[in-house]
This record gives sequence, C-alpha cells and structure tokens, in this order.
Amino acid sequence: MADLENLQTPTPSLTLDPFAEAAPAPAPAPAAAVAEKPAAPEIVLSEAEERMVQEFIPKIEIRDSNLVTQYGSGAQKKIADFSESMLSSVRTKDLGEVGEMLAGVVTELKSFDVEEEKGLFGFFKKSANRMTAMRAKYDRAEANVDKICTTLEGHQVTLMKDIALLDKMYDLNVAYYKELCMYIIAGKRKLQMVREQELAALTARAQQTGQPEDAQAANDLANLCGRFEKKLHDLELTRMISIQMAPQIRLIQNNDTLMVDKIQSTLVNTIPLWKSQMVLALGVEHSQQAAAAQRQVTDLTNDLLKKNAETLKMATIETARESERGIVDIETLRQTNESLISTLDEVMRIQEEGHQKRMEAEAELVRLEGDLKQKLLSIRK
Repeated sequence: MADLENLQTPTPSLTLDPFAEAAPAPAPAPAAAVAEKPAAPEIVLSEAEERMVQEFIPKIEIRDSNLVTQYGSGAQKKIADFSESMLSSVRTKDLGEVGEMLAGVVTELKSFDVEEEKGLFGFFKKSANRMTAMRAKYDRAEANVDKICTTLEGHQVTLMKDIALLDKMYDLNVAYYKELCMYIIAGKRKLQMVREQELAALTARAQQTGQPEDAQAANDLANLCGRFEKKLHDLELTRMISIQMAPQIRLIQNNDTLMVDKIQSTLVNTIPLWKSQMVLALGVEHSQQAAAAQRQVTDLTNDLLKKNAETLKMATIETARESERGIVDIETLRQTNESLISTLDEVMRIQEEGHQKRMEAEAELVRLEGDLKQKLLSIRK
C-alpha cells in the first residue's frame, strides 16, 4: 500500500484525453441538450457534478473513432491501477509463526516433571532436580513469550497502518466510481441525443431520398452509435468492479480490525496470564515440595518413634521379667530335685538288684560247693 499512502482523494473530473490535463470547460450546452436525461440515472449527482456532466456532453464526438476508443479509459485505468495496487499491497495477515511459538510455549508449560528417585535422599535430590528443571523451562518459556509479544506488537502496528490506509483506499475507490459513473451518464445522454436527433434525421432523409449515400450515412452513424454503446458497456463492467471493490476493502479492513483487537487482547490479557500462571506454578511447586518434605520427615519421625517405642517396650518387659526372677528358677529346682530323686531311686534299685544278685550268687556258691564236696566223696569210695 506504500504507493497509495501519498495519494489524495481526487475530485471527479471528465476529459476526452486521459493522458493530458483536463481542458477548460466549454460554455454550457443548449437547453435542448440539458433536457435529454435518462429515465433512471445510475447515480445521484450533486449540482456541481450534474453541471460538469452537462458541460462535458457537447465535447463528446461519436464520429471520432479515436475519441470513442479513449472514452473513459482514464477512469478505467485508475480503477485497474487501483485494483493492482490493492492486490499487490494488501498482504496476508498470517500469524502462523506466532501460532507455532504459542504452541511451543503451551507444550513446555504442560510438563514440569523430572525423573523420580526412591528413598528420603532420593526425594530431596528429586525435588532439587525438579525445581532446576522447572526454572530452566520457565526461563525458556518466558523468552519465547517475550519474543511472541515483540512479534505481535509488530503485526499490530502494521495492521493499524493498513486499517488507516484502507480508509483512504475506500475514499479513492468512491471517487473513481463516481467519476466512472459520470462518464457513463454523459455517454448515455450523448448517445440518446445522437440517436434521437442526428440518426433519426439521417434515417428519415435516407428513406425520403432513397439515395445510397444517405442510407450509408445513416448506417455508418448507427454503427458508430453501436460501437459507442459497447464502450459504455465496458465502462459499466469496470464500474461493477469498483462496486465490488468497496465491500472487499471493508471486509479486509474489518478482518484487520478484528486481528488488531485479538492481538491487543493477547498482549494485555493472555500473555500476562501466562506469566502469572507460570510464576504461580513455581510457587505452588515450592509449597508442594515443602509440604512433601515435611510429610516425609514427619512420617520418618513417626516410624522411628514407633520402632523405638516397640524396642523400649520389649527391653523394659524383658528387664522387668529378668529382674523378678530368682537366681535359680523354681522350675529348675523342681527339675533338678526330680532328677536327683530319680537318681537316688535308680541308685537304690541298682543297689537292691546288686544285693539280690549277690545273695543269689552266694546261694549258688554254697550249692556249687556242696555239689563239689559230694562229688569228691563219691570218688573216694
């Protein structure tokens, strides 16, 4: 749009030479010509514009082939150049790069986890690693967010310039459209005058005289009128392009305005919210780690107290039990007494058995001695 920035909205003007300055306006046309107007004009003209059209009609010469060719071409060229400038200058407002950066930041914000380690030492080590990782991710995300802010601000400035320039483009298009309409209105009025006056007169004369040259003159003028009518049709097609361009400009301008509002909302709402949420995430992580550490310490202390209490209980009970025992347990004395009694009983039984066996042995010895004596006596006889 740089080529359009220095353009001023022109005042519509009519000329037969689109490549030269407009000639001084001729004297007003005769009243008869002024009276000839289309039944339904395409556009409502102001008094100055209506006067300009009426002053321009006498300058139109349909028999001038070169004039017919160039008629309104200046206005057409303005529309064409304007369309080309608009097409080449209105850039696509693509925030794809910003969208990718936003997606990257969102991805980084989603995960703040580090590898877990077991045990109390592992817990504190894990907490330190987690906070280090979170701080690194926060620094990286903050840098990306700042980069996004810079990019969005640049887009916003460009879009605001484009919006202001689109207003100027709209005014230019309105001026070119009105100028084109004035050419069409002037041409149609001139064409109607020629057909109703000159062509009608030539046709009547040819019919009256029957001369070939009169018929050819009427036919030539009819062909010239047809050619000029086609030229006016071309101008109407160009006017339609200008008509369509007006809502297109407003649509582009509206899209740019919506984009500016969206960027502004992102800069003043979304980005600060991101930063505050990241800071809160770090604060919450600190609190969670402190609570988790306290919980670990408390759990460990409780476990130690329980274990120590159980150990103390067992030791106290054993000590009390041992302190209440005598030097020798009754059970031990009972067992030793029973063992002693049993021993004495066994000794007595053994002694009785030994005595009995000795008595039997003595009796056996007496019998054996007697038997031996009897035997010896019997041998002597």
